[in-house]
Amino acid sequence: MLVVSVVSLKGGVGKTTVTLGLAGAAAQRRLRTLVVDLDPQANATTAMDPPQVRFTSNDVLADGRAGVLVEARTASAWPGVDIVASEPALEHRNHREGNRPGEHRLRATMQGLDGYDLVLIDTPPSLGELTKNALAASRRVVVVTEPTVFAVTGAHQALAAVDVVRTGFNLQLQAAGIVVNRVRSRSAEHRYRLGELVAAYGPLVLEPVLPERTCLLQAQGAHLPVQAWPGTSAREVSRTFDTFLTHVVASATEPDVPLTTGARPA
Repeated sequence: MLVVSVVSLKGGVGKTTVTLGLAGAAAQRRLRTLVVDLDPQANATTAMDPPQVRFTSNDVLADGRAGVLVEARTASAWPGVDIVASEPALEHRNHREGNRPGEHRLRATMQGLDGYDLVLIDTPPSLGELTKNALAASRRVVVVTEPTVFAVTGAHQALAAVDVVRTGFNLQLQAAGIVVNRVRSRSAEHRYRLGELVAAYGPLVLEPVLPERTCLLQAQGAHLPVQAWPGTSAREVSRTFDTFLTHVVASATEPDVPLTTGARPA
């Protein structure tokens, strides 16, 4: 079972969109997939529209018992994809209570979780306790950014955080790649920032980049994976997510090596 966190330290860059795109690509391959929504905004939960939710990720972390996450998983509206739903009340768990270390709380609750090929954890856009828990429970990380100066800075910070978590308490953690989202090919600024990312991180920047496409928002609004949305744009985006999934799965077979975050973009 491969556990992958999808992270960004800047909000609004399409982190949940990438989580959902990877989940849809996995479902197309008939990989049994679980999405753990650890973002208090609960956008993945909204898009996947589970018909019944008894327990949320907030309940799981409040309980904290080994293996309790199994009780919170539920079917989503997407065939072949289950979800652990989120809720806004999860936000208060993004801050450490007292001095007790809590980075391994999610990992403990995932004990005994089997039957899945892929677990995707959607995280909040910050390096609080929720993201740390996700990173501690994961083997690979996908960093999401846009080709803008603030998002590029956020990508660097996210990779640095992965390095800190790997060194501190999860030696298996490795960056699988950087997804550059909402790229407008005619924008000189976007081309410049994309070149900046490639210069700093080389093959860690996944190709092709994700273009800005309304079909992604339309599919989410209809509670469907983009792979089920009609049209040429949706097919193009679906192929891109399938390429990303291939890369992420392949990265899990590579030896675990120290992460090099690269030079910070100017």
